[in-house]
Amino acid sequence: MKAIVIDAYGSADLLTPRELPTPPVGPDTVLVRVRAAGVNPVDWKVREGHLAGAFPSHFPLVPGWDAAGVVEAVGPAVAGFAVGDEVIGYVRRDDVQHGTYAELVPAPERCLADKPVRASWPEAAGLPLAGLTAYQALQLARTGAGDTVLVHGASGGVGHLAVQVARALGADRVIGTASEANHDFVRSLGAEPVAYGDGLRDRVRAVAPDGVDVVLDLFGGDALDVSAELIARPARMISTADPEHVTRLCGTYLFVKPSAADLAVLAGLVDAGRLTVHVARTLPLAEAAEAHRLVEAGHVRGKVVLTV
Repeated sequence: MKAIVIDAYGSADLLTPRELPTPPVGPDTVLVRVRAAGVNPVDWKVREGHLAGAFPSHFPLVPGWDAAGVVEAVGPAVAGFAVGDEVIGYVRRDDVQHGTYAELVPAPERCLADKPVRASWPEAAGLPLAGLTAYQALQLARTGAGDTVLVHGASGGVGHLAVQVARALGADRVIGTASEANHDFVRSLGAEPVAYGDGLRDRVRAVAPDGVDVVLDLFGGDALDVSAELIARPARMISTADPEHVTRLCGTYLFVKPSAADLAVLAGLVDAGRLTVHVARTLPLAEAAEAHRLVEAGHVRGKVVLTV
């Protein structure tokens, strides 16, 4: 199979196309022929070795945790999928080696759900990790009717989905931080945009004088300090970026987990027309290095996706 690999940790220049053997299919594993693979910030962090202390990693290493594709084969203990099924997956295994930047990926059954019918392959591939992060964070904060939700980075991969998911969970208002260039996009998602940076607290207070009920932080640092001054109950402040800082502020850290049930909820929202994945750029698999550079720069509106 064709795949993108690295043989050592380092820059995007190390991402190399290569022919690899077909990966093994375990008893509870689904072999997926990948049609598209989402690119996420964690992918370049894996590439640079930042997660080496958290997950056993093996070279040659195929990056990528997001996939949309067609079931090629199933292990003998797999009950929920059959050859030919169209699926999506947040394919985070217990080790890092057989990633989704490949024609074939072995996915534990627990990582997969049926592909939303209304989504294209790139849209479907952009949904799993970012969508699960948004959904699990907002569920952890018990988001619901009457809530005002503040989403930091509301035009990005996780943020643009979080705005829509918060609305689907019943939030009355969503306020989203974004650059001025992305304010119209944030409005189109159903949020009230505010510029990030110095003076953020006052800008949020101007539109929400009583503060906010829920915060989703994707950056850490100063955004958390400002959020702590705006939220009534710090435990409802969820950060995916800065576990030590958010814990000091009495908030909650989230590291997204694979969940077939949560993926199915997200796919249902897509098919109901309540959730749209914005794909900013699609690139062929061979241009994975360019995709990493785009995501690493941190200015993508929505998602970058590799087509396979």
